[in-house]
Amino acid sequence: METKPTFAPQLVIPNGVTDISFYMNAFGATELRRFSNDDGTIHVSELSINGALFHLHEQTQRIAAVSPDKHHSTTVTIGLFVDDVHAVIEQAIQSGAQLQSPVQDYDYGYRQGEIVDPFGHQWLIEKAI
Repeated sequence: METKPTFAPQLVIPNGVTDISFYMNAFGATELRRFSNDDGTIHVSELSINGALFHLHEQTQRIAAVSPDKHHSTTVTIGLFVDDVHAVIEQAIQSGAQLQSPVQDYDYGYRQGEIVDPFGHQWLIEKAI
């Protein structure tokens, strides 16, 4: 059986995180499974937004990836295509995101706005118009 290539970003979150409800509240994500540490913090959580998978991983010394707050920056922006950019941006802000760039239409045919989630990850909320 041939599988279709799929991207599943792995976002690193700081140690000690127990609440990831931002993703459910802002984007309607569903948590598919979770592996917790003995103290209840999240070791890894697998989430889905309309079938698109992504993982949250606790920052550890065993992996080279770090959460954005470690260096106050990130090297990746996650693009999330939605039907209503304005509504998703507003819901994300109400859920705790910070507006990075307001929604606007671009001459290359996209409506986009950018937010930063509570863990420092940048999200480009977009739609082809």
